[in-house]
Amino acid sequence: MDLPVIDLTPYLAAANERSLDVVPSMLTDRLGPELTGLCSEVSRVLKETGALLVKDPRCTAEDNDRFIDMMERYFESPVEFKLLQERPNLHYQVGVTPEGVEIPRSLVDEEMQEKLKAMPREFQPATLVGPDRKWRYMWRVGPRPLNTQFQELNSEPVIPEGFPQWKDTMDSWGYKMISAIEVVAEMAAIGFGLPKGTFTSLMKQGPHLLAPTGSDLRRYGQEGTVFAGYHYDLNFLTIHGRSRFPGLNIWLRNGEKVEVKVPIGCLLIQTGKQIEWLTAGDCIAGMHEVLVTNRTIEAIKLASEQNRSLWRVSSTLFAHVASDAMLKPLGHFAESPVASKYPPICAGEFVEQELAVINLKGRQGEHL
Repeated sequence: MDLPVIDLTPYLAAANERSLDVVPSMLTDRLGPELTGLCSEVSRVLKETGALLVKDPRCTAEDNDRFIDMMERYFESPVEFKLLQERPNLHYQVGVTPEGVEIPRSLVDEEMQEKLKAMPREFQPATLVGPDRKWRYMWRVGPRPLNTQFQELNSEPVIPEGFPQWKDTMDSWGYKMISAIEVVAEMAAIGFGLPKGTFTSLMKQGPHLLAPTGSDLRRYGQEGTVFAGYHYDLNFLTIHGRSRFPGLNIWLRNGEKVEVKVPIGCLLIQTGKQIEWLTAGDCIAGMHEVLVTNRTIEAIKLASEQNRSLWRVSSTLFAHVASDAMLKPLGHFAESPVASKYPPICAGEFVEQELAVINLKGRQGEHL
């Protein structure tokens, strides 16, 4: 199955030409049937698949390449150098997270393990053997709140020495991807019959993280090697630029396992746990994994022939609800018969609980 590609250009043009800050019942008139249908398609695809491909004219393939070029150079640096950017005392929410630290949710969640056993064999994820074999770099994007009860989730960024273009490159690509997320969040809200700013208002001053991963294909390039075990994302929406090496599998709501193919110039968006909370499970957090597949092997061979980097970089950004905002079913979702499964909780408290499960909270530099 190929995911549909949603071109954001028509919505961006409409938003620039006219005010869309009206009640939901008036939005259909303002947007017209074509754009209203596009918003409905965004919400439908997010609900049914947990993933969406978008094309945003503000986010170009050249932007993505520039970012990946820099991150390849960083991840190729010696381990001793990279560990200088490690901040375990801040739950790895800024700076680098070494391989062997982050634990896949499915490795420690007994309920999830039972569900995995009930899956048809062809849809089951790769067998897990321990913590993820990927590095990750966390970079805050956007303004932080002046006053927050979750200061460690809103800490100052870490800049490695020897990368003078680091801040500009990270901020440029990060802000562009957040802009794309905000448009999708608006369109999804409209598609769900909510006011346009329902989700984006909660995202203001959120602890958004540009969080590229680095996986060493020279060291771990054997087919079947798992870099990111079967898991969901704890944030609101996740967005990725196109990686130079395939290997991402996602699970649709019907349980089907799909290998994602991101066209050049497109971005992949996935649903996280926070949007599941806000919609009382109408959207569910999308499950996914990253591993070495036969297509990855083909890309490794080509990269080797062309003398290119063998680090698989994902240009991932986690968009969050603001730490001090309340997570709870919104609007008509509050009337859902399963709304009680999503009790009100402060977003920052929710994040800390999730981080504790996957080994990123409370560890003081101990690596597995």
